[in-house]
Amino acid sequence: MAGKLVGSTAGAIAEAVRTGAATPSDAVREHLEQIEALNDRVGAFLRVRHDKALAEAEAVAARPDLAELPLAGVPVAIKDNVQVEGEPTRFGSPQTSTEPAEQDHEVVKRLRDAGAVVVGITRLPELGVWGTTEDVWGVARNPWNLELTPGGSSGGSAAAVAAAMVPAAHGNDGLGSIRIPSACCGLFGLKPGFGVVPSGVGRTSWRGLAENGPLATTVDDAALLLSVMAGDPALASVEPPAEKLRVAISTKSPLAGVKVDPEILATVDATAKLLSEAGHSVTRADPPYSQSTANAIVAWFTVATADETKGLDESKLEPRQRRHAQIGRTLERLGRVREKDRDRWKERAGEFFTKFDVLVLPVTTRQPLQATGWPDLSWRANFWRNARWAPFAGAWNFAQYPGASVPAGMHSSGTPMAVQLVAPTGGEALLLSVAKQLEQARPWPRHAPLAGVD
Repeated sequence: MAGKLVGSTAGAIAEAVRTGAATPSDAVREHLEQIEALNDRVGAFLRVRHDKALAEAEAVAARPDLAELPLAGVPVAIKDNVQVEGEPTRFGSPQTSTEPAEQDHEVVKRLRDAGAVVVGITRLPELGVWGTTEDVWGVARNPWNLELTPGGSSGGSAAAVAAAMVPAAHGNDGLGSIRIPSACCGLFGLKPGFGVVPSGVGRTSWRGLAENGPLATTVDDAALLLSVMAGDPALASVEPPAEKLRVAISTKSPLAGVKVDPEILATVDATAKLLSEAGHSVTRADPPYSQSTANAIVAWFTVATADETKGLDESKLEPRQRRHAQIGRTLERLGRVREKDRDRWKERAGEFFTKFDVLVLPVTTRQPLQATGWPDLSWRANFWRNARWAPFAGAWNFAQYPGASVPAGMHSSGTPMAVQLVAPTGGEALLLSVAKQLEQARPWPRHAPLAGVD
């Protein structure tokens, strides 16, 4: 039986701690019990910080500013590709250093300064490359269906939140790695635009593709975490839009020849109807995708992986990672990784957004892939199955625009569906506002039944 705080929102837990209705130790202990009960089945956590987390909870309780902390006593999970002081940062690979980090990543520091307690480190695929989350130590599974993936590469974080092991979690997104797991697990997840939240993911933040952000069960919780990560308290206050917005609706895949599940198409249409009924101007309009832009994104993606393999024994990496890095180095040597390609896409995307405030589109073309077996497949099989499944996110990393995944009903297979929202630079508050309007119009289940809390 889950504890009384398990299944609560981050905002509710923080309020209970600030007012003395609960202690940080209560919140952390109950969530550690939930992790102990479910993690062997779900595989969300690579490492659980049981004793350290309880000690940190006691330290939060002793802080003189406890009553002012926005995340007072809130248990959170951190993806295993940013530094947590005292913990090794493994990037999903046994070839990385086992030495503990000497200090927190800035995002982790901000969360802890706000009163959050890191209860564990979540799983990702090796080097964070893929949209499924399986590493040499285990498999993260979707709490809605344990045979399916929770998505990737922030799949461990998404599974932890959907199973109520934590109320919210940290993730990062280089080609959809917050939005895809959020869609798979029925969560709200937001990738901020460039420079809003400190990045520092790996060596080069995937050459500017990757950003840190939150995964949560409600828009308000994601906004709360984002406000702390960004150092901008104003982001925590979210209301539906007061003004009429120009909304573009598109289901065109950036990858030619890819078909979208009819149920996902229908949920995009239903979202368009909700926004129209809310008073917004809704128009069918496709972003200016092109094959040259798709090729450029692939080039940046592969060379970013090559950056991350420097200093590692590549011969001991998974074969799919080795091949990915080799392709990246070849493309860079051939001059295929060019800043002008991103500049050209940014210019075209910017022109599109002179006509619209928000874009609504799918996150994936169909429901989640299988959970296991991916490291045993060839690079080609991994690449094309991932690309055809989740082609909608990467263009907006390339543009460095903010994007979010919003739950949007249930598929006939029993797993959640989602839509993606995109806005131009500086549009994080706008995305939160539109998502809040959708949340009010079409509430979603906050956890998978396996969590035992809803």
